[in-house]
Amino acid sequence: MKIDNQSINELLDQRLLQWHAMQDKRKYLGASMIGDECIRKVQLQYLGKDPMITAKQVRTFDIGHHLEDLVIHWLRIAGFYVVTRDEDGKQFGFSTADGKIAGHVDGIIQAFPKELLDPTSRWPAGRATNGCRLSLLEVKTMSNKSWNDTAKRGVLVSKPIYYVQTQLYMAYMPGEMQQCLFVALNKDTSELYFEMIAFDAETAQKYSDRAAQIIKASENNELLPCVSNDPSFYLCKMCGFKGQCRGSN
Repeated sequence: MKIDNQSINELLDQRLLQWHAMQDKRKYLGASMIGDECIRKVQLQYLGKDPMITAKQVRTFDIGHHLEDLVIHWLRIAGFYVVTRDEDGKQFGFSTADGKIAGHVDGIIQAFPKELLDPTSRWPAGRATNGCRLSLLEVKTMSNKSWNDTAKRGVLVSKPIYYVQTQLYMAYMPGEMQQCLFVALNKDTSELYFEMIAFDAETAQKYSDRAAQIIKASENNELLPCVSNDPSFYLCKMCGFKGQCRGSN
């Protein structure tokens, strides 16, 4: 059989996009999207609109999900006691506002390695006996450029959408979560960046209010403003919803 590189790639891309289109759509406003800079983009996602997407992007998303599982595997080897599923085998998460706002966390850390018992350390250790000693776990994969920026400036400044995501998780997850271990994997170098993010009630409330605004506007058939009126604005140029967004003006 003759192997033709282009033909195989074209077939893969076609079938992958067909498979992606068949996947169930979210029917809620996800915590991972609420902090996006463009409120209209978040609203369009909530309304179930389909963004433009390439097969390469689908592959990139899938790779990211599998690498996140690998990072959790590494953490367990290092002595982190991480749980990712409840007793029924379901991913840990939350749902509020009659199911209109929801989110699913990567894991919950119930114990940290004994080597981190240094009393001057920020890290809690030992098996959790109450909610205050638990820690959420959020894992992300990044390109080298993005990872370096995150490691240099921190999650709040470099990746505010992830910061908001962790704050909403801590606000709504049961157990009075007061901290989240954020882990970023550099996909190019395999380096890891760790940051302990403390609960920020003000940010959590601000973006909870934003979520409520999006839901209310959607129910009233009101389209919220785009981040820019200029189609050439860098965020608009990269956005998968740009066709639908501009067509809605």
